[in-house]
Amino acid sequence: MMRRMTFVLAWLLAMATAPAGAESPAVPSGQGAATLEHLPALKGDYFALTDRGSGRVHHLYVRYPEGYDAAAATRYPVVYVLDGDSLLPLLAPTHLFLHYDEKLPETIIVGIAYGGFDPAINKRHVDFTAPGGDTGAEQGGAPGFLAFLRAQVLPEVERRYAADPARRVLLGQSRAGYFVLWSAVQDPDLFWGRIASNPSPGPARDALFAAPRPPAGADLRVAVVSGARDTAERQRIAHDWTTHWAAPSAGAPWDVTLVALPDGTHAASIGEGYRRAMLWLFRGDIALAPAQ
Repeated sequence: MMRRMTFVLAWLLAMATAPAGAESPAVPSGQGAATLEHLPALKGDYFALTDRGSGRVHHLYVRYPEGYDAAAATRYPVVYVLDGDSLLPLLAPTHLFLHYDEKLPETIIVGIAYGGFDPAINKRHVDFTAPGGDTGAEQGGAPGFLAFLRAQVLPEVERRYAADPARRVLLGQSRAGYFVLWSAVQDPDLFWGRIASNPSPGPARDALFAAPRPPAGADLRVAVVSGARDTAERQRIAHDWTTHWAAPSAGAPWDVTLVALPDGTHAASIGEGYRRAMLWLFRGDIALAPAQ
């Protein structure tokens, strides 16, 4: 499965960077035609972006909504998926089926990828951890990554595509789930909705409970997904974070919910976690959608 996923992403990169009118590369006999033209759930775009702070290149894979027309007046919510290397090929078709069956609004989905799992290029342990007393020497890069999202990723996506800046969603799993929660405290308004799936508890656990920056807007939402078959430590941080910020005395700038998955695992239940969290985030849109 991983080999096939890697092949699809490699093909998307090749197709996106090929000059206009260039012939498709020959496919070895027996492998079949592997063009994304025949994978409509993954139809979209690609571009690379160099983080001006770290100097590292990130690969952004963009999945278009069904019937997408950049010239039309419609503007779509955008779901920004951390660890897009592995999660975008899974969540893009999942979203399409949720649109069909559950009336979930169509969105643009942006997978922010490192380009592989090799630690030499995949720096999630840096980007998704915050500074703190127990932060390791090669961790604590969350402020820089948040600045990269704010100053480069979001403006570039909203320049290129028919995106609605008021309906941004950030999704992260495990360490990236920690980053999602940390970013909610640091910059509540940057994303309208956030999904933290089985977030890691740290390092810098205390930073998740610091006083948030006062928001400029309202109706912000955070969904925390927790699988009952994940570690007790991860279940505890999901419970503690949602309980703390759901209390009226906490003064949270977001509406918070805990999405408990009774049979959920740490990573393999991301599809169901995405389904339930997105249905909660977009509950108002779904309620107003015409009957099918």
